[in-house]
Amino acid sequence: MDMVVSLLKKTLAGAEGEFLLETDVKIACGGITAIAGTSGSGKTTFLRMLAGLTTPDEGFLEVDGEVWFRGERGKTPRVNLKPQQRKVGVVFQGYALFPHMSVLGNLLYASRDRDMAEKLLSMIGLQQLRHVKPPNLSGGQKQRVALARALMQQPRILLLDEPLSALDETIKALLQDELLKVNREFGVTILIVTHDSSEIYKLCDRVLLFEKGRIIADTSPRKLLVEHATTQKFAFRGEVLELRAVDAVHVAVVAIGNNLVEVVIDKDEKENLNAGDSVMVGTKAFSPTVRKFEKQAFDVSKL
Repeated sequence: MDMVVSLLKKTLAGAEGEFLLETDVKIACGGITAIAGTSGSGKTTFLRMLAGLTTPDEGFLEVDGEVWFRGERGKTPRVNLKPQQRKVGVVFQGYALFPHMSVLGNLLYASRDRDMAEKLLSMIGLQQLRHVKPPNLSGGQKQRVALARALMQQPRILLLDEPLSALDETIKALLQDELLKVNREFGVTILIVTHDSSEIYKLCDRVLLFEKGRIIADTSPRKLLVEHATTQKFAFRGEVLELRAVDAVHVAVVAIGNNLVEVVIDKDEKENLNAGDSVMVGTKAFSPTVRKFEKQAFDVSKL
C-alpha cells in the first residue's frame, strides 16, 4: 500500500520556551486525516515540512516510495525536494489568490491545463464566475477557487490548514461536501488542520492529535470524539447564558455553537451553575443532563 512515511524533527519556539516537534507516523494514501491539537502544538509546521516550505532539522520523509527528505541535524540534507517537485497542493486560511487575475486565470497560473481547469470549475460550481476577480467573490467562493487551484497540478497530497474556519456554518457544510467529492474523484490524500470536532467526524477517517510537538493520539474520530469524551448517547460543550425559573422548574439557556437550547435542570444543578460557565449537555436516553465542564475533562474545543 502506498504510504506517507514521516520521521521528522524540528525545534520550535513556544510560549513556554523551545520544544521539539517530532513525527513518527505512517499515513495510507487516499484517505482524509485530521491534524488536531491546541494552538502552537506544531500542526502547521508539520504541514509545511511535508510541503517543503519548512526544512526539518533532521529525519526522513517518503511518499509513495519516493524520498522527499533525508537529513541529519547540523548537516546539509542529503535529499530535500523543492516544493514544486513534491506535487503537493496547499490551501491556507488566507486563500492567497491573485487579485488582478480572474478565477480562471488563477487556476491556469498553477497549470496551463485548460481541460482540468474547466473540470474543476464545474465540480465547484463556479463556471459562471470564471471571469470574475477575487475581490468580487464571497469568502466561500474564494475558498473554492483556492481549493481548485491547489488541485490543478493533480497533487499526490492536499494539505489544508483550517481552510473553513472563517466561513459560516451553511457554507462550511457545502465545502465539506466538496472536499469529500474531491477525495472520491481524485483519490488524493488529504491532511486537514482543524479545531472543529464535527468537521473531523464528517470528513476524516483518522485523527492525529498533537500536543507540544508530539502525537499523543492516533485514532479514529469516533474513538477520540465520542467514546473518549463521554459514555452518554450525545454530549455537546456549551456556555450557560441564563438561569431562570419557569413555573415550578428551573431552566438553563445554553449556547452550543450557533444554537441556543433550553434545558430543564434540577435544584442541585441550579445551585452549582452560573451564567458564563462552560458545561456539557448530554443525555443517555431522552432526559438531557447538564454538568459543569471540568478542565481536566477531555476538551473537544481544543482540537
